[in-house]
Amino acid sequence: MSDFSFDHSYADLPESFYHPSQPATVPEPVLIKVNTPLAEQLGFDLEFLNSAEAIDFFSGNKLKFNAAPIAMAYAGHQFGGWAPKLGDGRALLIGEVIDKNGMRLDVQLKGSGRTPYSRGGDGKAGLGPVLREYILSEAMAALGVPTTRALAAVSTGEMIIRETLLPGAVFTRVAQSHVRVGTFQYFAALDHAEPEKNYVKTLADYVIERHYPEAKENENPYQALLRSVIHRQAHLIAQWMGLGFIHGVMNTDNMQVVGETIDYGPCAFMDTFHPDKKFSSIDRQGRYAWNNQPNMGLWNLARLTEALLPLLDKEETVAIQIAKTIVGEFMPTFHQRLLEIFSQKTGLSNSEKIDAFMQSAFVAMTENKVDFTLFFRHLTEVANGADPRRFLDLFEDAVNGQKWLDDWSETFIKDTVSNSQRVKGMQEINPVYIPRNHRVEQAIQAGMNDDFSLFHELVQVLSKPFEAQAGFECYELPPLASEEVRRTFCGT
Repeated sequence: MSDFSFDHSYADLPESFYHPSQPATVPEPVLIKVNTPLAEQLGFDLEFLNSAEAIDFFSGNKLKFNAAPIAMAYAGHQFGGWAPKLGDGRALLIGEVIDKNGMRLDVQLKGSGRTPYSRGGDGKAGLGPVLREYILSEAMAALGVPTTRALAAVSTGEMIIRETLLPGAVFTRVAQSHVRVGTFQYFAALDHAEPEKNYVKTLADYVIERHYPEAKENENPYQALLRSVIHRQAHLIAQWMGLGFIHGVMNTDNMQVVGETIDYGPCAFMDTFHPDKKFSSIDRQGRYAWNNQPNMGLWNLARLTEALLPLLDKEETVAIQIAKTIVGEFMPTFHQRLLEIFSQKTGLSNSEKIDAFMQSAFVAMTENKVDFTLFFRHLTEVANGADPRRFLDLFEDAVNGQKWLDDWSETFIKDTVSNSQRVKGMQEINPVYIPRNHRVEQAIQAGMNDDFSLFHELVQVLSKPFEAQAGFECYELPPLASEEVRRTFCGT
């Protein structure tokens, strides 16, 4: 790896954008897992990944490859409340890599100690949140959802203080970018104080050059940037909802401008369906409940639009009208993508009734306490000729289930697309395995006792979510009443 070296384009921005900072040393680092395929895509070689140097590197004890750690500045609205200065309080961007596909990617250490943005915290991460983010982010990638990725997880051999003493860990995250809506908000606030600095323009130009170069072809590239971010986020949230995923903490500092899922704190996948389902222990009002995610995505993007407003047009009244038009595209784009997803999930690709079928499915699942993932997977089996008994057994009232199935069957039979093509599409979008909350929790609890076998097994099973895997049928099943996880928690 003599020719491997990090790049640092973000550090070329003005010094207000970040603070140089070094990771804390840890006493006894142990490599729990490295994502070898991803590491090789980034340019790491196997000899390094299997060496003691890798443990020192991923723990932050001894960086190399021209790493130059920085903590990025940003602000954000957290559950609707404005926080003017957040920043990377427990994470460091150590550099950027041009991967084997020619894509520039950030590599970040998370839980690596205090930074100038730590606000009195220790900047460390607990083992549980690190295992959770590894499992969830890699599961999302396998499910085809744009997401940050897990490169490595390391235990540190130290205990950190939260409500109790917990084992510490460091997580290595890979992302297209760590620029957030909150990053634009932070510099918009600075521009109000120092308008001659043009911080937002500097940031927007960087984001366009790195992530949206096609926007430069537009007469106003900043309008094109805003439109692209809005469309990507609409598609992302539709994909979340098609999997029963609830982010749980959709604050503006947790929304990337490149449309990847980021920050797997109190997130969860639904077992029993309910449109108002929430898991986050800090989301008492259901602000980020499953059904409210598009509204919150739109709210966040409105905050981004406010930050970009001076760049949309020199005349404020014109800029406001342009902003309204572009932001107004979010909901139609989201609904169109959601209908496409549920068309494929139900196999009713050419049905004009898909919106009604989607809503009737939600009502039937809610009234009968049906498991979201199994509803669509068992429906896929019925479409492929299986006995409908397994599907109907999901319902508390089988008669109710049969009524919905009869309506679906009638439309399915009349559909002009070939049966094999529709079934194939259903199999490709309706997973056998999701990271069910109780399985994630079991893997975490075992890991807290230095047993990572469940963690490794779960990561492996979830790497092929659409394939039934012999011997792992238990991972398909929803939790028993005694296993149900009703609350998930933020890693901080």
